[in-house]
Amino acid sequence: MSGDSFGRVFRVTTFGESHGPGLGGVVEGCPAGISLSEDIIQKELDRRKPGQGPTSTKRKESDRVKILSGVFDGRTTGTAIGLYIANEDQRSRDYSQIRDIYRPGHGDMTYDAKYGFRDYRGGGRSSGRETVSRVAAGAIAKVFLQSAGVDVLAYTIELGGIRADFRSRQEVFNNAFACPDPEIVPIWERLVKECKKDGDSLGGVVEVVAYNVPAGLGEPVFDKLDARLAYALMGVGAVKGVEIGRGFEAARLTGSRNNDALARQGFTSNNAGGILAGISTGQPLIARAAIKPIPSIAKTQKTITNKGLETEISIGGRHDISAIPRIVPVLEAMFMLVLADMYLLHRSRKDIFIQT
Repeated sequence: MSGDSFGRVFRVTTFGESHGPGLGGVVEGCPAGISLSEDIIQKELDRRKPGQGPTSTKRKESDRVKILSGVFDGRTTGTAIGLYIANEDQRSRDYSQIRDIYRPGHGDMTYDAKYGFRDYRGGGRSSGRETVSRVAAGAIAKVFLQSAGVDVLAYTIELGGIRADFRSRQEVFNNAFACPDPEIVPIWERLVKECKKDGDSLGGVVEVVAYNVPAGLGEPVFDKLDARLAYALMGVGAVKGVEIGRGFEAARLTGSRNNDALARQGFTSNNAGGILAGISTGQPLIARAAIKPIPSIAKTQKTITNKGLETEISIGGRHDISAIPRIVPVLEAMFMLVLADMYLLHRSRKDIFIQT
């Protein structure tokens, strides 16, 4: 199995490579009657398309989405929704010099180990460009969740080890880093400029919050809501760590400080991140994802060829300085895909229970 599908009820299957004709996906399980158009999906895709901001690659893609099926007269029909986004600005020649060399930090060696063959043009399915299909599918999940009153927001809270504060939701959409703290943006801009000059790259941390999530989503054992969210976020290529609520900080607290006390009006804190025993509490869901630095850098690195010969490499071409901020809508999309799936699963089980 190639692992190209995600979800149980709200299910997404994606296809395509960075340097192929295009990318796309099929979304199954979306209820009928949801308002949906290409413009609605395009709005989300525009947040992650390349060529924007100081950290982004200079590759230019319009990322125009085409709905192939599952929508009629502006509403979902309840059948499979087909999506397609064409690639327009591939430069496969940029990779011809490294076709036999394993790039440090990339999946070149592991793809060869698994398949004995790989698409060296930008990494094929391991390319960050693959995430365009996830964002398109997530846009459909977003419309469905909004109809249920659920609101999901992702934003950057750390870049290159410099942390931001959450000061303004609107500010997330006002700067090139998707940062909620306008005071930290100039500092990050200088950091990116210095890193770019040095031929290096930066990592960071993205926080995702979901509001108005009803209590009761998630399963008690293997399909815990927090486990599914962590699985979804970790499935994005650049993510190397996920924490829910206080996360690793909770390991340094006592139980009396970490427990969320209950009062007549509800919980008095949210250290659990809106999830207890794998099931949503009705509080905001809070997760953070650690994003590794982009591995394609101009600095010279030691490596080997696919024949085992030692060599050095300096990666040219057009690459991001950081996956931030383009990864922000991707993580937001994965969060929404999980919630849409869990919401439909929860609703179907309640219906079965009522009928019996």
